[in-house]
Amino acid sequence: MTLCREFLTLALTRSRGKVQTNIMIVSTGVDLAEVARIQKALEDPRIGSRFRNRVFTEGEIQYCESKRRGKYESYAGRFAAKEAVMKALGRGWGSQVRWLDIEVTRAPSGKPDIVLHDRTAHRAEALGIRRWSLSITHTAELGMAYVIGLDE
Repeated sequence: MTLCREFLTLALTRSRGKVQTNIMIVSTGVDLAEVARIQKALEDPRIGSRFRNRVFTEGEIQYCESKRRGKYESYAGRFAAKEAVMKALGRGWGSQVRWLDIEVTRAPSGKPDIVLHDRTAHRAEALGIRRWSLSITHTAELGMAYVIGLDE
């Protein structure tokens, strides 16, 4: 992370009225998820519901299940977003970073956003990440997410 912070000591300056705010990229993460693999896991009678409930929050499940077409693409995109956040945090899934502590939400405009909870939020704070920028896209075969952890 230190190398990333030093290498990307790209301070963006943005005007907010008369106040100048420096924004620094702390970390980035990207991930691809195969839609068929996520669909297979979700539809597996032995592990499907357990997988869904261990990886996705109730809000994420409601959003994906509300999609008539593209349901599995939405799950794959959210899975990729969670993995991308883990990469940006420099940790895989484990005691400090948990699946359900990373939540993909939607702003009223429809823009996807990242909300962190509990230990994962503390990990981000310790790294100096104050907010996230998230981009999700998908095709019928792949879900992709790119995150930028920002210090503002």
